Amino acid sequence: MAEDAAICAILICAEFASESWLTAAKYPELKKAAGKTNKNMTDPISDMLTRIRNAQAVGRDTVIVPSSKIKLSIAEILAKEGFIKSINKQGRGIDKTIEINLLYEDKKHDMPRIKELRRISKPGKREYIKAKDVRSVLGGRGILVISTSKGLMVGMEAKKKKLGGEVLCEIW
Repeated sequence: MAEDAAICAILICAEFASESWLTAAKYPELKKAAGKTNKNMTDPISDMLTRIRNAQAVGRDTVIVPSSKIKLSIAEILAKEGFIKSINKQGRGIDKTIEINLLYEDKKHDMPRIKELRRISKPGKREYIKAKDVRSVLGGRGILVISTSKGLMVGMEAKKKKLGGEVLCEIW
């Protein structure tokens, strides 16, 4: 009985392997697409923050993320607030990207300007805040990025304009 189950498992694995090989042979463009970014990702903002975090961890000067309006707005806020050097939009159409030039506090790239990036509102659990409840992050050394009815803005700016909204992330 156990031998039959083991034989079945081996046959299923063999069938899957041959199917994968046939698919790769039949559709070579799929092989080229390996390693490309997934256009159907569920949380592109979290992906952007993770790419920045990982690039800083290995001391990179730049990081490239797929472009969207919301990611471009977040990058512009980071540049305006002094967390990154600059941003450059690249490409056309579906291949648009944002090149983010990272900022470090020393020349050895040991101390990145961004200490922490934390996603607050997630696709599975949205977090909203009223204008009166907006707080400073680390005594003003960090920022909240809030999506309001007037666009993305820093938390304290939203508080001054008496706007609440979805808290996307906090950065310090």
